[in-house]
Parts: sequence; C-alpha cells; structure tokens
Amino acid sequence: MKHKLLLTLPVALLLGCQAPEHKTTEPDNTPTTMSTTNHQNAIKELLFAYRDALNASSTDQVIPLYTTDGVFMPTGFPTAIGTEQVRQAYDGVFANIKLNIEFFIDEVEVDGDHAFARTKSRGTTLIHATGATVPEENRELFVLQRTDGNWKIARYMFNKMK
Repeated sequence: MKHKLLLTLPVALLLGCQAPEHKTTEPDNTPTTMSTTNHQNAIKELLFAYRDALNASSTDQVIPLYTTDGVFMPTGFPTAIGTEQVRQAYDGVFANIKLNIEFFIDEVEVDGDHAFARTKSRGTTLIHATGATVPEENRELFVLQRTDGNWKIARYMFNKMK
C-alpha cells in the first residue's frame, strides 16, 4: 500500500502541472477544447496585430480587433464606447500623431471566454502639428473577450509611465 501511494503521487503531481483546458463552443455549438497556453498565444497574436495597426496608423486595422461594444479609454480623452465612437477616437489619434512602438507583454490571464493582458509599450511618437518626435512609453490594460472563437479587445486603457 505504501509503495502504491509513492508511485501514484508523482504521477498525480505531473498531471496537476499540465495547463488547464477550457471547454468552449464554436458558433455551430460544437464543443472544443483549447489549453490556456493556446489561448494565451492567440491573445499575444491579437496584441501584436494591435501594435501593428497602431504603427500603421490604421483605424481600419484596429476596428476588427475590438468587440462591437468595445471600449477605448485613452489618457486625457473621453471614453469611446462601441464601434462608431472607437472608430472616431482612433481617427482622431492618427490624425494627430504617428506611433512607432513595440509591445512588451507582462501578463496574460485567461478565464473561460474572458481574459486580461497587462503590457507596456515603448518607442516614439511623431506629432504631426509640430513635426517633433518624442519618446513614448505607456502601460496598458486590456480586457479581452472570446467571440465567435476569436479573441477581441473588449476594454482597453493606457496611461503614460513618465
């Protein structure tokens, strides 16, 4: 009995160390299983697509990354809620500045069809009105939602680090 317990304990410990699986359904209600690591990787891809859209100054690339009821909360500006307001907010941002940034992902946590990511971004900002290029450094918080099998930005807030 003692030997049996000693043999099963390491197996139980190893099984407990595996990434948990999240059962979800696809649009046709077919159950699927995706590990936390796969979800985290999909979210990282989304965040890097967002970085690329910012660097391209492309509202058209940003909008599909948000949920239809997404919320954008930029520092010093009004909160934008829903696709139309989010579109107007990014059009305003890109009309005034050109970003050249890199994202650094500090944390991604997944719980079912919701997740959050904590990131930093660093680079430069070209201010169109003056032609000046200034350092850019922010910390960001993303709340994400899995919609129709894809991760999207549900809420996004950032603030300056300096």
